[in-house]
Amino acid sequence: MNRSIRITSIFSLILILVLIANLTWIQAFRDDELAQNPLNARGFLEAKSTPRGQISAGGQVLAESSQDDQGYYQRSYITNPSAYAPVVGYLSDIYGAAGLELGYNSVLNGSDPSLFTSQWLDVISGSPSHGANIELTLDTNAQQTAYEQLSQSGYEGAVVALRPSTGEVLAMASSPSYDPNQIVDPATAEQAWEEYTSSEGAPLLNHATQESLPPGSIFKIITTAAALENGYSADSTVTAEAAVTLPGTNTTLTNYGGQTCAGGGTTTLLTAFQLSCNTAFVETGIDVGVDALRAAAEDFGVGQTYDLGLSNVPGGLGEIPDDAALGQSSIGQRDVEMNVLQAAVMAGTVSNGGVRMEPYLVSKVTGQDLSELSTHKPKSVGGVEPEIAEQLKTLMEASERNTSGYAGIQIASKTGTAEHGDENTPPHTWYVAFNNDVAVAVLVKNGGGFGTGATGGQVAAPIGRAVLQAAGGF
Repeated sequence: MNRSIRITSIFSLILILVLIANLTWIQAFRDDELAQNPLNARGFLEAKSTPRGQISAGGQVLAESSQDDQGYYQRSYITNPSAYAPVVGYLSDIYGAAGLELGYNSVLNGSDPSLFTSQWLDVISGSPSHGANIELTLDTNAQQTAYEQLSQSGYEGAVVALRPSTGEVLAMASSPSYDPNQIVDPATAEQAWEEYTSSEGAPLLNHATQESLPPGSIFKIITTAAALENGYSADSTVTAEAAVTLPGTNTTLTNYGGQTCAGGGTTTLLTAFQLSCNTAFVETGIDVGVDALRAAAEDFGVGQTYDLGLSNVPGGLGEIPDDAALGQSSIGQRDVEMNVLQAAVMAGTVSNGGVRMEPYLVSKVTGQDLSELSTHKPKSVGGVEPEIAEQLKTLMEASERNTSGYAGIQIASKTGTAEHGDENTPPHTWYVAFNNDVAVAVLVKNGGGFGTGATGGQVAAPIGRAVLQAAGGF
């Protein structure tokens, strides 16, 4: 064979083998990444030719599709769109998908493998293909209350309410929010996108799941759990001094306002929790040790994410290289971060006798005729011992009695005021609470306009109580 022909043949064979390998890699390993990607124009147009399933909650349709003059299906958000947008998301020809529209895209457009049987029956019967519907766990009254409590006050932050015994998310509100219809409509999409992506407060971000921040004193629930698991009780003696010096440093850490706890000297863990005494928890956290603190945080789900159909960040405790860092971490400062969903799960775990249930947003998937195709089954994913949860409940009930706005209702709660930035930066304010198989977590960022003196009891607690009541908590 001519040498030139042989070289050309070998080169061609190599190219063919590379092409085959590339096609195999794409088909076998990157189908979901490419073919199922909502930004894939071919797949996107194909999906728009199929009736997309509805998204509903409490009997109210939140998202639906209608056919235009060209035969394509256009998405619209019809019930309180701004209240539900951070959860439901959007489906845009230009900007792709977000929220549950993205997380449940294959179910809504009918391509998910779990829908094979129903789609096969449609083919056999000659019926047109269609997407499945998803029904959410959200309580419409609780959701609307949560959103209004945030938005009407101009707060930046989030609220999550859930049912501790099952993990159902009853409310997930984020503020500021946005109108997904403005992103979907080609006539307004570009202007709306520019506005939303340049606005302060990041309205396109779900602040309940996609943002983790220092939790401040609500983290004392976890520090207390670690202490109770290592020999402490509600009657254990702890410091009540106004300030402590962090080990190995000249740094002094004080209680809120530089005040002593219960008159100074020593007090009980119960009183320290009720009054949220920083100094007591700094020393207690150092005493039980970093391993115990990390184990307790893991028991409550800090550092973990959940398969909600929504993006969620894990949070965590960060590096704790020495006792000084451990002391700061024990009061939810330094590098400790949680998101609002995790805070609600933490409260829910105590409420549920120590059993941490996996939170979920989609209760069932239904067909075009609303027949049930699948139902979510609640699942436990960790937690603490029942006796620990019972002691924490008692401490949290005592904390509620000491919280601003206490109205005599037997709620178990904990407030948090988390420092960040410099001394002139207003703190993030937190409130977690539970009652009657409803747990709630509230975050209002940057003091909610109340300045550097803002507290969780002042800013976040009234929101939490309103949402608890709306969800049937009392």
